[in-house]
Amino acid sequence: MLLDAQDSQLVLVDYQARLMPAIHECEAVLRNALRLGQMARLLEVPAWGTEQSPAKLGENPAELRALCRKTLAKMHFSGAAEGLTDLLRAPARPQQGGNARSLPKHLQKAPQPQDPRNTIVLAGCEAHVCLLQTALDLLDEEFDVWVVADACGSRTERNRDAAFDRLAGAGVELVTTEMVAFEWLRTAGHDAFRDVQALIK
Repeated sequence: MLLDAQDSQLVLVDYQARLMPAIHECEAVLRNALRLGQMARLLEVPAWGTEQSPAKLGENPAELRALCRKTLAKMHFSGAAEGLTDLLRAPARPQQGGNARSLPKHLQKAPQPQDPRNTIVLAGCEAHVCLLQTALDLLDEEFDVWVVADACGSRTERNRDAAFDRLAGAGVELVTTEMVAFEWLRTAGHDAFRDVQALIK
């Protein structure tokens, strides 16, 4: 099974100012997160962010926040516990055709849901805490969860790797930034191919 850009949403977890300096390989992790956000924008994949206790840990970098439709402040380690799941569910489509106000309520059509985007591409810090708990909660909510390993970090390699082992055992797909890029594109004939390729070179 390959990732499909039209079925995907991107969630970037807690790349915060006071946390990132303590993260193993923090520069590469943040660089890949920014690439993911830029690719999502190019390919019209909705992107969301989270920040753990931002008053204490600071905000995500401004350039990362700018790539997200919304950045959710949270106290729970799992973003799903504080409204992320609601953001990821498709909103109702506005009604089309006719003046609904002129019809009695029992004749009005209910808003139809948009096609849901059930594949969540997830990356962030710390891999063994907020990322892990968010991923597992999203699995419980029946999303397909893909974690971008080279855009995730913890303070130690051991904790990061333990998170990946547990996530894989739970049914999460582990991928890299380049895998996401080329699966979202599918073809060198895609209109955004050159722009996406430039991001990963």
